[in-house]
Amino acid sequence: MRLTKLIKIQLAVFSVILLAGLWAVFIYYYNLPSRFFGAGVYTVRVQLTQANGLYEGGDVTYRGVDVGRITDVRLTNTGAEAVLQLKEGTHIPDDLSIQVHSVSAVGEQYLSLLPRNGNSPPLKNGDVIPADRTTFPADINSLLAAANRGLNAIPRDNLKTVVDEAYTAFGGLGPELSRLVNGATVLAKDARKNLDPLVTVIDESKPILDSQTESADSVRAWAAHLATVTKQLQTNDTAVQGILQKAPQATDEVRALLDRLQPTLPIVLANLVSVGEVAVTYRDNLESLLVLLPQGAAAIQAIQVPNKNTKQDFKGAFLDFNLNLNLPPVCTTGFFPIQQQRAASFQDYPDRPKGGVYCRIPQDSTLTAVRGARNLPCETRPGKRAATVKQCESNEDYVPLNDGFNWKGDPNATWTGQGVPEFDPGQPRPAQSPPASAPPGSPLAFTGPAPLPTPAAQYDPATGTYVGPDGQVYTQSNLAHGADKEKTWQQMLTPPPGN
Repeated sequence: MRLTKLIKIQLAVFSVILLAGLWAVFIYYYNLPSRFFGAGVYTVRVQLTQANGLYEGGDVTYRGVDVGRITDVRLTNTGAEAVLQLKEGTHIPDDLSIQVHSVSAVGEQYLSLLPRNGNSPPLKNGDVIPADRTTFPADINSLLAAANRGLNAIPRDNLKTVVDEAYTAFGGLGPELSRLVNGATVLAKDARKNLDPLVTVIDESKPILDSQTESADSVRAWAAHLATVTKQLQTNDTAVQGILQKAPQATDEVRALLDRLQPTLPIVLANLVSVGEVAVTYRDNLESLLVLLPQGAAAIQAIQVPNKNTKQDFKGAFLDFNLNLNLPPVCTTGFFPIQQQRAASFQDYPDRPKGGVYCRIPQDSTLTAVRGARNLPCETRPGKRAATVKQCESNEDYVPLNDGFNWKGDPNATWTGQGVPEFDPGQPRPAQSPPASAPPGSPLAFTGPAPLPTPAAQYDPATGTYVGPDGQVYTQSNLAHGADKEKTWQQMLTPPPGN
């Protein structure tokens, strides 16, 4: 085949290009400029206690990035020395540690540079790293030998038993174990996302652990009590089973009861709220009542003791009543006069008159009505006494209408038919007005002079005298001791004629 001149020229150009490419690849692969001329690199020596499988051409990394090669490994008087060629342009602090690692379990060794201080000056050509900064991985042969010794120390029969039991425990649980592993993976990912809160929990767990340590005795006591309860449950196993078996029927009965009570239960509970508020307000009174109740029951039982085991025909309470009429005299101050009082024989029930109708003599009076409404203790104002809640809550003091036994109603003469108003304590009283006649058509209307109210007076049985409301002394001789005329109970309740 004849080659033309053009073909020869093309072949020559292709050969030159091919040789140039091969030379460039050879130079780049073998890094000839740095190997022979030191271009772009600088040399650092590392002192080693042992070579540990390092070889010429091994990699050198800084924070996982390839930054150079091992150009030589040679023996020294103290161990070995590795010569490193590192690339220029990478800031590597001279205060660093060097670790020897393996690429894999059976792979080649390489050097990993780990900085100890990022502010130290960078490495420069000719620096020497001492051997005390170098660490080596565990020898794989030593690890395999230790693992072999550990396995040989386990009895084969026991090891076979462990394997058989593991197969029995986990046999056929592949899907479950797979879900467990997947769940653990998801948990680990979530833990990674919430790393800061987890670290905070770990850092702040010391107070919780300290509290558990301090309460160790209480925890032991709780565990002992729990063991006692568990033992009781075991002892009464039959009773517990009966409860569990009958619990559904009991629950159905309770549900049926609640269904029947559903229309009225809210009303009852609402009313109980008011009752509860009253009970809270009168708590001290209820406590006192509960304290006195046993004593009262004992007193009631005591009146039956004298007739116990006797042959009397009458079996009952041994109790004596002494009838004292008008001793002490009744309180009429603050009530309606005799003209407006209803007879006890009436059977109708008219509306209660407006205002407060109670004994309005001084609170410290010891003559009558000591336990009257005026002396009721105020629950919300300790130390204060009043007849109504309004008076209890008021800042004014109680003002009586009269300081004696003579009847004295409202200053506006309520005995003529006018209602009794409730005056606030401390308010000025209206001016005294003369008695007026009742409104026309009123059942209380009357003609003539207004009758005097019937008062109560202290009677002296020794002399048979008493002081009337007009200040005069009157005598009722047939009520005195030693009177010749026989007295009747009607005479004791009615005034004598002419007086």
